[in-house]
Amino acid sequence: MDQINARFEGAFTLETERLYLAALTAPQLALWLENASLLEERLHCRYGGQPLECFFRRIVSGQLPAVQQAGDACLWHTFWWIIDKKDGEAVGTIDFKNPPNNRGETEIGYGLGENRCGRGCMTEAVRALCAWALEQPGVRCILAETEPANTASQNVLRRCGFVRFRSGETDWWKRERCSGTPQ
Repeated sequence: MDQINARFEGAFTLETERLYLAALTAPQLALWLENASLLEERLHCRYGGQPLECFFRRIVSGQLPAVQQAGDACLWHTFWWIIDKKDGEAVGTIDFKNPPNNRGETEIGYGLGENRCGRGCMTEAVRALCAWALEQPGVRCILAETEPANTASQNVLRRCGFVRFRSGETDWWKRERCSGTPQ
């Protein structure tokens, strides 16, 4: 299921039935910010996810130093492109906000291109990345934050085994490691 994939220029890759999840290396993340079309060429796909503009660009730019400095822990800082196997389009991104904390918690985030909403791509991607994360040493729980009105994202989380544990200005969700699963 996971491997270093030559097709994606050495990116660590998870594979599902319909998708590749390719974790961008530090040079790939920098190239995405500088010249997205060249990165598309190198990864043999085209990017159709959330536009790399304004707020999202600032988030990606902010993660670059952490990815560059993280070494083996870069998978907890980088963005993973969600690539449709059928047509080669990167339909969105998924990421962790940080490595697991001392309570074994990490937070997941994701975004999808509008033309792919309602097709199950994000549910498949979240399931795969959560399964990978929960197999990693020290990970006990995955958190997610949604806007109260974002029912599409909330439905993705529910389908992936998350439960809402706090509501307010934003809603907080968690998926815990199944009891009996080794740490």
